[in-house]
Amino acid sequence: MANVSLPEIFTVLYINMNAGCDTGKNSEIIRIGSRNSQLALIQTNAVVNQLKALYPAKTITVTPMSTTGDKILEKALSKIGEKSLFTKELEVALADNVVDLVVHSLKDLPTTLPPGMVIGAICK
Repeated sequence: MANVSLPEIFTVLYINMNAGCDTGKNSEIIRIGSRNSQLALIQTNAVVNQLKALYPAKTITVTPMSTTGDKILEKALSKIGEKSLFTKELEVALADNVVDLVVHSLKDLPTTLPPGMVIGAICK
């Protein structure tokens, strides 16, 4: 992945408070969900690097996912009428405890997160 400077793009980590996992202390693996877009993976790799610096003994895995918004190329997204076009699949993986946290661009985050999910960090 190319070393890219991102001007004023904020990255959000959000977590499922209902999952009952304690990634920081008890697990040897931190599982991160991300969109499979170039920007999302650049942001996710930046988060991975920060987490590796904080938790060098942990294994960090990234699960890239395609979202509904990524798959619909023939229509204007505004005409679809569905909310969470770029986050729903990530939120489902988080709710199902497939991943421990999700990395997403703040600019694309829905104004209301699903029940039990909270913003765990905002990175600049």
